[in-house]
Amino acid sequence: MTAAMLRPPSLDALLASPLMQGLASEHGRTAVLSTARQTLDLWRAQATASAEPAAFDVDHFEQHCQQTLQQQAAPALRAVFNLTGTVLHTNLGRAVMAPQAMAAVLAVMRGAANLEYDLAKGARGDRDDHIDGLLKELTGAEAATAVNNNAAAVLLVLAALAERKEVPVSRGELVEIGGAFRIPDIMRRAGAKLVEVGTTNRTHLRDFEEAMGPRTGLVMKVHASNYAIQGFTASVPIAELAALCKAHGVPFVEDLGSGTLVDLRRWGLPAEPTPAMSIAAGANVVTFSGDKLLGGPQAGLLVGDKALIQKIKRHPLKRALRLDKMSIAALEATLKLYRDPDRLTEHLPALRLLTRGEAEIQALAQRLAPAVAQALGARARVQVLPCRSQIGSGSLPVDLLPSACIAIGAAADAKRAGRLPERLAEAFRALPTPVVGRIEDGQLRLDLRCLDGADAEAAFVAQLPLLQQARF
Repeated sequence: MTAAMLRPPSLDALLASPLMQGLASEHGRTAVLSTARQTLDLWRAQATASAEPAAFDVDHFEQHCQQTLQQQAAPALRAVFNLTGTVLHTNLGRAVMAPQAMAAVLAVMRGAANLEYDLAKGARGDRDDHIDGLLKELTGAEAATAVNNNAAAVLLVLAALAERKEVPVSRGELVEIGGAFRIPDIMRRAGAKLVEVGTTNRTHLRDFEEAMGPRTGLVMKVHASNYAIQGFTASVPIAELAALCKAHGVPFVEDLGSGTLVDLRRWGLPAEPTPAMSIAAGANVVTFSGDKLLGGPQAGLLVGDKALIQKIKRHPLKRALRLDKMSIAALEATLKLYRDPDRLTEHLPALRLLTRGEAEIQALAQRLAPAVAQALGARARVQVLPCRSQIGSGSLPVDLLPSACIAIGAAADAKRAGRLPERLAEAFRALPTPVVGRIEDGQLRLDLRCLDGADAEAAFVAQLPLLQQARF
């Protein structure tokens, strides 16, 4: 091997090739120059470390640069097929947006919008005005506001109404949700003092009454939307707790968590309290999510007494936690769908997926299983099995829906069958549109409840042949 063969061409010469010039046009000269230098440094390091260094390969150099630039240009946040069986999946973006919400977001992204501008008065307005009327209409509350998620809503309520004051909460409601969000922790961050009342499984009205005094800022009830206590239990009805708070002159706040604006039993789903029910029962402030059962964008919604909502809106944290124009546009469009509850399953994807019939999903699984089996060949065994879907990890997690899945396991003569489900899962996640399933009973299971529509089905099938080259 001669010294000339080990010496790469000059950087200028490498960048002058047609391929590198094309990459510069696509990705920009700065990015291409940086990638070329890094690739050269990598080659030099390998050549120095090798006892028998290879000649510099221009084609290999260009291919490495091209692959690196393509990887850098690819979006980190990507669309995926959610076949986990959890409809409102926190890690996969929760609720799928309605077409009306997507159109509303696109409209305000294109240019300026009247986010905080009153067109009738020609003066500064309030961004909450775009959703205030709808939330009042749908919940029966006197006023409403919104922040960037329900955890923020709880933090803001506590900071605005109970800073340096006591807040009685039932011990059975001191929940922890995803991301290590704990009610006791959020109380401390808000400057409020938690007062635990009752026991884990039983809390009575007298427990709250004994805990209330001159230092009480508010009483909070936390709806158990992400867990269940069964057996010998007791909790205080909302109306009784609201009446007690009214008698003592302190606000009663209920955190509904996942939240829904309609009675889900209408579609055969488990019952879940609505903000309207809480307001009617006497709650002064109710907080709930926009991106779970409501089916909208990430948001924390607050409805209740006008005086209290105005006080909450004046707190300095409100500005730090407020929604941007895109979230408000999507939220407004989603809320408007609730004005026509008879057609809600047609327009709201989250509710449509939750109410999808088992027979429809079973038929879809039977159609797709042969294509999956053909792509995987003799290396795996493909079956259609009944399964159970979960509504959401933070939304009715103990209630399961009958569904169907494509179950992929090891063929009878497969080698290293023990790790096959993990390797299969990696191969499906490596597809152009990643497919995310779940591993259960030694199989990769693809629950098809959330594979919705002919376009999604066609896109799923179109990329399956790429699995033929996958190593598992």
